[in-house]
Amino acid sequence: MLLCAITACMFAETKTDFIYRPNEVRIGWGDQLFESLMWHNPTAVITSMPESYEQTYRERFRHNQHLWAEYQRRFAHWFALGAMVDISEVGWDNVVRNGAGTELSRDKKHYFYNLVIMPTFRFTYFFHPNVNIYSGLGIGLGINGGTETNGKGKRTDVGAAVNLTVVGVSANYDRWFWTLDLGGMYSLKDANTIFMASSRIISIGLGARF
Repeated sequence: MLLCAITACMFAETKTDFIYRPNEVRIGWGDQLFESLMWHNPTAVITSMPESYEQTYRERFRHNQHLWAEYQRRFAHWFALGAMVDISEVGWDNVVRNGAGTELSRDKKHYFYNLVIMPTFRFTYFFHPNVNIYSGLGIGLGINGGTETNGKGKRTDVGAAVNLTVVGVSANYDRWFWTLDLGGMYSLKDANTIFMASSRIISIGLGARF
């Protein structure tokens, strides 16, 4: 028992460790639940029109999830400030079918992406040598691009982006730690142009302190 306790203390993080290891780097993955609900295969294909009729369908959506990287510097054991880059993508096939539902052509090279760049803040309100519980906020830019064009014929739009971590948990092991965040990422240009809403609800990451 004593040996286990000593070992745990050797690899646990203390409140003063931020002085010697103030820098944190994380990489991670997040879900695309919002995108998978919004962009999915058509529920019905028209089969009651003349064969001369043609309709383009979006099919075989590919949700590539969120990949992100973050750097933060801890100024106290309860407060950190840094920056994050997040990218997510959705691809699909444009399929042309005639009025009988017969496939005439298929183009697989259609996609859109969202690139988010933002400063981030983190507030740790429960500290334990092995487990931290925190909340966080990021506010920055969301860049939307891809093969589609907007009403002005442009393929790239820029808007505001927000990432909210309602609750996050980190498990510490010496210099290394892993995290589980629950929250959401939002990005929009205006009320009629929404890039993301409640995306990246679940996010997991692996990090290092130095």
